[in-house]
Amino acid sequence: MIKYYKEKIYLILRWSEKFFKTDMVYLAKGGTWLSLGQITSSVAAFLLSIAFANLLPKETYGTYKYVLSLVSLLAIPTLPGMTSAIIRAVAKGHEGAFLPAIKTKIKWGLFSALASLTLALYYYLQGNNILAICFLIVAIFLPFMDALGMYNAYLSGKKMFGLNTWYNVSSQVASILLMIATIWFFKNIFLIIFTYFAANTFFNILILRATLKKHKPNNLDDKLTIAYGKNLSLITILGTISGSLDKILLFHYLGAGALATYAFAQAPINQSRSFFKTILTLAFPKIAASDNETIKKTLPPKMIKFFIFMAVCVIAYILLAPFLFGLLFPKYFEAIKYSQLFSLILLFFPQKLIGTALEAKAQTKALYFVSISSSTLRILLYFILLPIYGIYGAIYANIIPYAWNTIIQIYFFKKL
Repeated sequence: MIKYYKEKIYLILRWSEKFFKTDMVYLAKGGTWLSLGQITSSVAAFLLSIAFANLLPKETYGTYKYVLSLVSLLAIPTLPGMTSAIIRAVAKGHEGAFLPAIKTKIKWGLFSALASLTLALYYYLQGNNILAICFLIVAIFLPFMDALGMYNAYLSGKKMFGLNTWYNVSSQVASILLMIATIWFFKNIFLIIFTYFAANTFFNILILRATLKKHKPNNLDDKLTIAYGKNLSLITILGTISGSLDKILLFHYLGAGALATYAFAQAPINQSRSFFKTILTLAFPKIAASDNETIKKTLPPKMIKFFIFMAVCVIAYILLAPFLFGLLFPKYFEAIKYSQLFSLILLFFPQKLIGTALEAKAQTKALYFVSISSSTLRILLYFILLPIYGIYGAIYANIIPYAWNTIIQIYFFKKL
């Protein structure tokens, strides 16, 4: 009976390829695992947000978000672009680049630790012992946490989505449960920060060891992978700054309470974006293995269908947001209007398929231009709009660069 239904589902998926122009069997196999993983992780993260919203003062949560925003900047030397470089290398069979990439990330991450220690000293001299201790904790874990989590890129490159999902879900759920327990029993910002970094680092170590034991990389190395990872990391610097600057400026201009409100306005949308990123994860190995002409022919129709779907999701969210916040985040009811406006950013998500294509095809110059121009625009808008319009200004400064991104990415896509 089970075999019968599997065959029927297989036939339906193959039939649907006439409309979607996509390998639906591949998408269903990988997408099912990734979607299940993302749903589980999103539910766990959702429970964590409820704990933050109802068990902590706004100022404590705002401080937590401020620390993590600065951590994003401090982590720039850890070479975040190495993840995409490893996915690309492993997808092409060059698994020997995996361990050298981890070692390179740890080595460069020592600069992140030094920067965090410097920031801790700065806040200590300013008399802010809370932030000083927080950044001392960050300095201990920052060089290692992200580097040890590179198993994710390795397994994605090998298209082992089921195993990767199991590992990710297990570690994320365990880490989030530890966070919720810390918030419930202690409500202490130092313990919350420590638990976040210690738990993620510990579980990354366990999973990396299991991955290397069961799926030892081959000896085929691509000498260009490390250099490409550094290039991708350089490309993302301005994007990383622009991704955190809004929270940093809100903290300084309006305080921790306003930052907490802004963070909760973004939270449901960011969770949705994380869920839809599974599509990009699935697309990357396929695009990397396809020729340019095929990509240029098949990708645009998929983007149009994706846009229509996202528009329906945005309308539904705008209608449901008051109910959602009233039920789960009553302390942040003022965040509803900001969240509804911020949801418009989802309309631009389909353009990320073009960005994925440019990245998979190692279009370094195009990626540089897209990243630098859009990030520069976003940073300028933060400094112009945020002091005048506050939270609204931060949201406008997030949305406008996506329109610019869409135009220039289409231009470079046509030149593939």
